[in-house]
Amino acid sequence: MKRVYLLLSFLMATFVAVGAEYKIERDLQYRSDDDYSKKMCRVDIATFEGAKDAPVIVWFHGGGLTGGGKHIPHEIMRDGVVCVGVGYRFSPHVSVSQIVDDAACAIAWVFDNIEKFGGSADKIYLSGHSAGGYLVSMVGLEKCRLDKYGIDANRVKGIIPFSGQMITHFEERRVRGMSDKLPLIDTMAPLYHVRGDAAPILLLTGDRENEMLGRYEENAYMYRMLRLVGHKDVTLYEFDGYGHDMCLPGYPMLMRFVHEHEKR
Repeated sequence: MKRVYLLLSFLMATFVAVGAEYKIERDLQYRSDDDYSKKMCRVDIATFEGAKDAPVIVWFHGGGLTGGGKHIPHEIMRDGVVCVGVGYRFSPHVSVSQIVDDAACAIAWVFDNIEKFGGSADKIYLSGHSAGGYLVSMVGLEKCRLDKYGIDANRVKGIIPFSGQMITHFEERRVRGMSDKLPLIDTMAPLYHVRGDAAPILLLTGDRENEMLGRYEENAYMYRMLRLVGHKDVTLYEFDGYGHDMCLPGYPMLMRFVHEHEKR
């Protein structure tokens, strides 16, 4: 577990390398079960001229599983990486489990289609902020989610949640009539699905004193439990001085993680 101090993380976050010109293809459908899924279940793909066999970052937005919108952070559209921004359905229109299923369906769609956009199905990294971090953690760890779509979760090259919820998501607890301050770990918690053979994991959070509802401690527990079950490639960073909105210093760590693992 490592603590990154404010000045260092600020300098890292403000350094952006000049990369290839990106173009974005928008609103590609990955699920069309009904009118609501047709509206919400779409992806944007940012790629660049000449892209071939490139690493891929699949990005899930935050918003508490009740709001927000798909986007691709411009900080990750660089260094020869193809990027995918995912939209998904929201509670209370669908259950939290159905939202996790949207995430799995979208990731499976990326595995099946990303080569058309210059990405490699063997170099897919899952990332997202807050609710997005929860979704990628659930799909990356609970293998049955991707198994449903014919994808082995161990094909994922890395899982990088930004301030992701590791216990049962507070929207799921709200639906059950529970307080957001009453913790729960059950099948709807990434922590429930820890396994030593999962993809490499980078856990990123804000300062433990400024984060939302003990989010740092959830991630610290996830780190410890992964280590205890034999996971060999998990790291936790805490960004000193940042709260839940800690994406700015997180983006350079995400890009470094991708490039380091591409060298292996």
